[in-house]
Amino acid sequence: MRTIRGAGIGFSCAVVCAMLAAGCGNSPWHSLPAPQITSVSVTVSPASISTAQTSQATATVEGIGSYSSAVTWSVSPSSAGTVTSAGVFTPATTGTATITATSTEDTTKSGSATVTVTAVPATITSVTVGLAATSITTAQTDQATATVLGTGAFSTGVIWSVSGSAGGTISTTGLYTPATTGTATITATSTEDTTKYGTATVTVTAAGPTITVTPTTATIGTTQQFTATVSGLTSQAVTWSVSGPSGWTGSIGSISTTGLYMTPYPAPATVTVKATSVSNTSVSGSATVALVAPATTTGPALTVDATDPLHAINPLIYGMNGYTITNNDVTQGNIPLVRWGGDATSRYNYQTNVTNSASDWYFENGQGSGGMPGAGNFTGFVSAVHSLGAVPLGTVPVLGWVSNSSTTACSFPVSTYPGQQSVDPYSGLCGNGVYPDGTNGCTSSGGCNIPGGTAEQALTSIAEPPPANAAATMPAASAATTTWAQNTWAGGWVNSLVTNASYGPASGGTGVNIWDLDNEPAWWDAVHRDVHPLPSTYDEVTYGGISTALAIKTIDPSAEVSGPVIDYWWNYFYSKQDIENGWGHGPCYQPWDDPTDREAHGGVPMIEYYLQQFAAAQTTYGMRLLDYVDIHGYDAATYNGASVGFATAGDTGEQEARINSTRALWDPTYTDPNLPQPNYPGATGSTTSCNVPLQAPQLVPMLRKWVANDYPGTKTAIDEYNWGGLESINGALTQADVLGIFGQYGLDLGALWGAPTTSQVPGLMAFEIYRNYDGHDSTFGDTALASCSGTAASSCDATGTNATAQNQLAVYGALRTSDSAVTVVVINKSYGALTSTLSLVGVTTTTGSAAVYQYSAANLNAIMAETSQTVTAPSGGGTTSTISYTFPGQSVTLFVVPQ
Repeated sequence: MRTIRGAGIGFSCAVVCAMLAAGCGNSPWHSLPAPQITSVSVTVSPASISTAQTSQATATVEGIGSYSSAVTWSVSPSSAGTVTSAGVFTPATTGTATITATSTEDTTKSGSATVTVTAVPATITSVTVGLAATSITTAQTDQATATVLGTGAFSTGVIWSVSGSAGGTISTTGLYTPATTGTATITATSTEDTTKYGTATVTVTAAGPTITVTPTTATIGTTQQFTATVSGLTSQAVTWSVSGPSGWTGSIGSISTTGLYMTPYPAPATVTVKATSVSNTSVSGSATVALVAPATTTGPALTVDATDPLHAINPLIYGMNGYTITNNDVTQGNIPLVRWGGDATSRYNYQTNVTNSASDWYFENGQGSGGMPGAGNFTGFVSAVHSLGAVPLGTVPVLGWVSNSSTTACSFPVSTYPGQQSVDPYSGLCGNGVYPDGTNGCTSSGGCNIPGGTAEQALTSIAEPPPANAAATMPAASAATTTWAQNTWAGGWVNSLVTNASYGPASGGTGVNIWDLDNEPAWWDAVHRDVHPLPSTYDEVTYGGISTALAIKTIDPSAEVSGPVIDYWWNYFYSKQDIENGWGHGPCYQPWDDPTDREAHGGVPMIEYYLQQFAAAQTTYGMRLLDYVDIHGYDAATYNGASVGFATAGDTGEQEARINSTRALWDPTYTDPNLPQPNYPGATGSTTSCNVPLQAPQLVPMLRKWVANDYPGTKTAIDEYNWGGLESINGALTQADVLGIFGQYGLDLGALWGAPTTSQVPGLMAFEIYRNYDGHDSTFGDTALASCSGTAASSCDATGTNATAQNQLAVYGALRTSDSAVTVVVINKSYGALTSTLSLVGVTTTTGSAAVYQYSAANLNAIMAETSQTVTAPSGGGTTSTISYTFPGQSVTLFVVPQ
């Protein structure tokens, strides 16, 4: 028998003695029997252990012959633990483990023994508590942690509790929130042994109130709602403000009373959004907010159809008014037309070179008409404009008064009318013609106008009425002679130019090409109330205009005439007399409430009546007397209660309102609450409700429709407009969009009021993209092509009615007849880059590339020549070339595609 605790080999005494005896007696040698294992037995000690102990197994191997007593050890189940080659068993879990020894001599022989394994009793030795801070304020929290030590299979779980004068609560994760000042004892009790616990003490002191502002990012071109969490104050009410980083001089956006932030563009890297307590203004909180640009996305498909020419583009759409214009504006912008117009020109006396500033500046007479090129007199203006390569547009009075020879007179001198609301700060002699509330019987908070009349007229002006103010007083055709015309104010003025060798007729190239028939008759009784206190009427505007035009054309048949130069939406459809009647009558007190003047003229809208009578006058006098039907288009949107026209760019909300409102010029889906339907009583679509339905103004199509219906062949003009923001890239994009619309929809003359100043370079760049994009007076094409954004090439037409796409990427294409190049302007109105494909239907380029010029916020001082772009020629027998391009956010891009 061999007993194994390891792997030793032994022989029994009987076998040894037998071998020795055989040898001693000289007996012959006998071979040993073959080794044979007869049994393997196992014992374990101890036979019962815990999971923290081990047990020693011993194997006894029995057999005959020369056998090996070596064994291999194993344990089952295998998950019960492990056993070493020396038989040491280490348990892994509780339960019963079978330890087996298998003979290496004969693996069919084995023996086993079992070990019972029990769990080690769990014992908790200690619990300790740690705190993130030992002193906090009532506005703070404190994180507690517990360390549990012990033996056996113990749980580290604890139960948290708090006691002490500071009170408060503690979460299951150990986060302590105090209730008041004092001390708090934080206790962690072992869930394994509730007699074991640990504590720590925190001191809680009073804290001042706090405000936390979130979030910390905003995307440019969007709104972001901010929230303020107020602690330590009963009231949660805050006021909001926003500020820019040090050194930033641009817009910082705006934030509403509810914390809704509107981003700026261009934008600084960050702004600071601040919330201040209403109940305690010394308490505030702020967040540094990163302003991030939108990601580049796919824009709408663009199409320009060179096989679909729409009409010629009249270069006069790129005009400007002379007020504030500079020589640089005209030359650098290659401006083709400059207008002498505005309130002061209504009373200009060409004989004395004196005019009146009307309500614009204390109703004062002065030399010339300031702010115009040409040294402050009309003839100088004409010469200056021609010298700059542009054509002049003049204004003749129709309202019936011109200034006298005095350059110091005013209509409401303070010596006659003391106590006026405002007085000229320079002279102190002239007032604004308004009594403040409480003065001279005035009971209006806004003040009361001093009425004009004979006395005021005599101070500053002389009567020079138009030849007729009604149909009955129009001259017979036979009476409309040159002598008759020379004896009228307008005819005399034109004659003074025609007969002067320095000027001559319009056809001579140095005279006045176009004459406006006065300026904004809707406001004659307001702006010029000192001499014209009554509202204008159908007859006064219409027949005053016809008779004045007759005098002009009789003297200079080559001159063109433009009228009625009406600027007010309601005056397009009603006379000012009607409008004021309506304001004074119920039930709605609106312009349509008492339209007696319109009713007396067959119910025909004001401008349409005007056109119809001019058409009739052409038959009577044998000549066209009206070349342009002319309005002023101050139809920029209202934002936060004020027009964006003439305003600076503002935040992105105002910018969006501005550029979106160019749709008033063309879009049949765009409406504006300031431009409702005319609501003539009894007309189709009218309502008796005071809430009038909206209609799409469509100013340019509306003008063209009036012409088609009432006086075919008349051209269309908008010789004052301003969408504002000219100091900014937003204003440049908007102005470029306006000029593109003028060309696309067939306006014949346009003139921006308020020429760009030296600080408004972007506004001038909008003109240069069409008139001087390369610095060598190269221009946009002169024949409009059907151009569409977001519309399939097969259905692209002149209207471009996809307003959603047009508000992302506006596209305007034209053919330049001088070299057959196709020119395309694309305006990215969004704040992120847009990648799109431009399809050029019927275009095959001779070079395979297009020149590219671009204006963007990257350089506000110049249009940049960019890398030429590949024009992919038509494939498979097609006729459409394409250009794929990524348009930067807020940019104008011009492609010049040779053919």
